[in-house]
Amino acid sequence: MIQASDRLNAVLEHYLPEKRLFLRSETSNTRFVRLRPLHQALLLGGGLAFLCWSLFATALVVTQAIGSGDAREVAAREQAYVEARLDALVRERNRAVNEARAANERYLQAMDRVAAMQSALLYGEQRRAELETGIEGLQRAVRARMQERDAARARLLDIESTGLSEQLARTEARLQETQVTLDVLMSALTTTAEEREAVRAVADATLLQLDHQALELRLIEDRNERIFSQLEQAVEVSMVPLERMFRAAGLPPEQLLRQVRSGRQSRSAALTPISVSTSGTLAPDSDEARANAVLAAMEEINLYRLAAQRTPFAMPVRSSGVRQTSGFGNRRDPRTGRTRMHNGVDWAGPQGTPILATGSGTVTHAGWRGGYGNTVIIQHDFGIETLYAHLHRINVNVGQRVSRGDRIGGMGTTGRSTGVHLHYEIRVGGRPINPLTYIRAAQNVF
Repeated sequence: MIQASDRLNAVLEHYLPEKRLFLRSETSNTRFVRLRPLHQALLLGGGLAFLCWSLFATALVVTQAIGSGDAREVAAREQAYVEARLDALVRERNRAVNEARAANERYLQAMDRVAAMQSALLYGEQRRAELETGIEGLQRAVRARMQERDAARARLLDIESTGLSEQLARTEARLQETQVTLDVLMSALTTTAEEREAVRAVADATLLQLDHQALELRLIEDRNERIFSQLEQAVEVSMVPLERMFRAAGLPPEQLLRQVRSGRQSRSAALTPISVSTSGTLAPDSDEARANAVLAAMEEINLYRLAAQRTPFAMPVRSSGVRQTSGFGNRRDPRTGRTRMHNGVDWAGPQGTPILATGSGTVTHAGWRGGYGNTVIIQHDFGIETLYAHLHRINVNVGQRVSRGDRIGGMGTTGRSTGVHLHYEIRVGGRPINPLTYIRAAQNVF
């Protein structure tokens, strides 16, 4: 072993010559320490290893910091895109609803015109039947008068042959009366024929207009089909993410909708089901059922929106300089060093960083709360409660109604705290749950 070290010293002697460190004490005694080439090589190697380790650790920390910033920027862009998409879907939904209502109004107007035309056609048919009956009666009367005229002429011939002037005079008077009657009957017959032709022309025009209205009705039905298809697809696209979000948060959507529906005072006029009268000759149309189904689905989406506003799905801090420092679950207590349950999530950042309400609710506590320090507690619907602890400043009062995004305080280090941070909890029925469950469930929705 000694020979091997000597050989190494001999090899390294050319690069690292032996050095001596002289040490002089207060008693004028001088001592020295020999630094052989092997010792110098070990010291240099250890220094280089420490330097490399320091560079690697620094690069790792910088890479993680850059990666976390990029992830927040990506999440912010995705959130902005989803919000823009939801706004576009809402505008498309409103436009489609307006088009459906306008189409339904045009459909009702067309049905009214068709009913009026049918009534006019029935009246024309009845009038024509009455005129035909009157014409037949006039024809019979004319034939009777013509027969009387022939009989009068025959009698006139008899009178002329017998030379009875008195009977001739009476016969001429009757002939004149008969001629007047015939003139009146012929005039009435001509007027009746003209009225019959006019009624027939009106009936033909009515039939053409009915054909035109039937074509318009088919076009309206085709357009309604396209509108209903787009509406049904938009409703499905809007509803599925909301249902998935509530189920991911452990909240049954059916129960939430029942609670929201029972708490509402009235229904929006735009989402009231359509009711179309089907009295008379018009049969019920399936468009009414489809329209009511779409409106019911939109009402359900509106109920989801109200439930989401009352549920703490948002982040309590949105500043770029904030980072998560502790999660939910068992952890090592920074003060005692013991393992204990951590009932929330901690975010660290600059003092005074805005703390925002994560959902609509009522402030039930705003003040000092033991180890939590300055604390705000908000009671939401569905038995959900959120807690914001260690605040530097409180901006709300007990009993105040807040909405999602309202500023309720600033980040601080009051109470049992080792640094400036926010301690955030969500409790359901008094039992703490992991807040990240709600935050992650709404990442692709809000």
